[in-house]
Amino acid sequence: MSVESRDEAPWWESAVIYEIAPISFQDSNGDGKGDLAGLMSRIDYLKWLGVDAVWLTPIYKSPFRDLGYDISDYCSIDPVFGSLEEFDRLLEALHAAGIRLILDLVPNHTANDHAWFVESASSRNSAKADWYIWADPAENGGPPNNWLSRFGGSGWEWCEARRQYYYHSFLVEQPDLNWRNPQVRAAIADAMRFWLDRGVDGFRVDASAVLIKDRLLRDNPPNPNAEGKPPPQRHTTVFTDDRPETMDCIEFIREVIDSYPGRMLCGEVQGKTDRIGHFYGNDRPRLHLPLNFALLDSEWDVLSLQATIDAYLNAIPDDGWPVWVIGGHDKQRIASKIGEAQMRVLAMLLMTLRGTPFFFMGDEIGRKRVPIPPDRVRDPFDKLVPGYGLCRDSERAPMRWDDSPDGGFTTGHPWLPLEPSDGAANIAAQQRDERSILALFRALMALRRKHAGLQRGEYEPLRSQNNVLAYKRRDCHSEILVALNIAAEPRKFHWQGRGRILMSTHLDRPPEPVPDASILLRGNEGVIIALEPR
Repeated sequence: MSVESRDEAPWWESAVIYEIAPISFQDSNGDGKGDLAGLMSRIDYLKWLGVDAVWLTPIYKSPFRDLGYDISDYCSIDPVFGSLEEFDRLLEALHAAGIRLILDLVPNHTANDHAWFVESASSRNSAKADWYIWADPAENGGPPNNWLSRFGGSGWEWCEARRQYYYHSFLVEQPDLNWRNPQVRAAIADAMRFWLDRGVDGFRVDASAVLIKDRLLRDNPPNPNAEGKPPPQRHTTVFTDDRPETMDCIEFIREVIDSYPGRMLCGEVQGKTDRIGHFYGNDRPRLHLPLNFALLDSEWDVLSLQATIDAYLNAIPDDGWPVWVIGGHDKQRIASKIGEAQMRVLAMLLMTLRGTPFFFMGDEIGRKRVPIPPDRVRDPFDKLVPGYGLCRDSERAPMRWDDSPDGGFTTGHPWLPLEPSDGAANIAAQQRDERSILALFRALMALRRKHAGLQRGEYEPLRSQNNVLAYKRRDCHSEILVALNIAAEPRKFHWQGRGRILMSTHLDRPPEPVPDASILLRGNEGVIIALEPR
């Protein structure tokens, strides 16, 4: 099915979106790094799985100090991944398979070898002198204020050519762009149009909450809750993060997107749940889908989950569409937190809540954190802020497609190690198992596509008791009940009315009527029940 023949807009309300880190997805040339040709070879898998869109972490030209989020050229493909011609072929093939493509947009910073920064750093009088955040030294000759980098130490770095400091929210090699400069905004817009004109279906905006910093460069106050946290968190980031002016930047980016019909803008946001509603917009629209990581952060018990879901849904505007994310390239694998059995329950929760589901490559096989030996660590976060368990390499390790030593990912030496093949979850083994978690993910997406009520239907929470999280989804044609046992022991669940089982997380209950309005849920079991009209 072609993309053009899918459901009418907005397509993202019914879509399931799959995040891919291309460097770890599939290698085609034996250099140990995934590439576009490798991704092309796995389109049949993506189609078989049933995802509607893929979001790729950066594939632009980059020194790759931070998974490609240090960009040297927004309008070219890094040779590690391939060429623009290969990208165009990949996009065409994805669209032919009915799969949309979302690219990462990194508007906050560039690499320090980007031509813009090279020119900006050369002189205070250069044409791009004001394209980055520059400031004179403090009276003592040191940094202008106390702002810190997320990767440790001062956020300011000295530039001898200008006799000034530049600010970097992340690595020293990732200078922050000056979004107060209209020329910077125009340049980012041009980069977006370069890819939109090629046919990409949208962008995920990286670090969207930090695009603007305080104009007065005021010091951040101490964080009263800093004890035991990494050094970069010893301040409360009042003057560097989530500034009110940031919303104007997001609105500008949205204007660019809206000039291309049917394109979507999602984004990484910051702050507590009660702040997420701001990222949808007020008089002017902002993000279509502000990414919500509440399920990842929640305690894994029925009362906490019930509260987490309710707080989030109450925080978004009435016309805002919900989003649920269960994994990502810089989020610890939730399967390591909740275990294999509850990962199946989470899959059912993700695919039946009202909103757009996002998951990360490997979540569909219940992948846990991959052990990374100290001498193989690549993540600068762990190197620069050691001892706090911040290494993200465990999530970014290459996909395991089979049980061979290098997992079917490469014929060479993988850029990050895989987990040992003995007993590790892999795609091939789970495709052969009709009751695997991979089979469950696939079945849930197929069921979701079949029932409009699971896509856009209303959500009605039920009071969760006895370790069972329960709610209904309904539209004008159907009413569906979801009951999820968060406990490892059996639990009896009762409801009003009659119904027919559509699916169990165990994939072993036949689609048959329930004899009465109750069911004994096995430990770690969730069920989806189609209710009969009253």
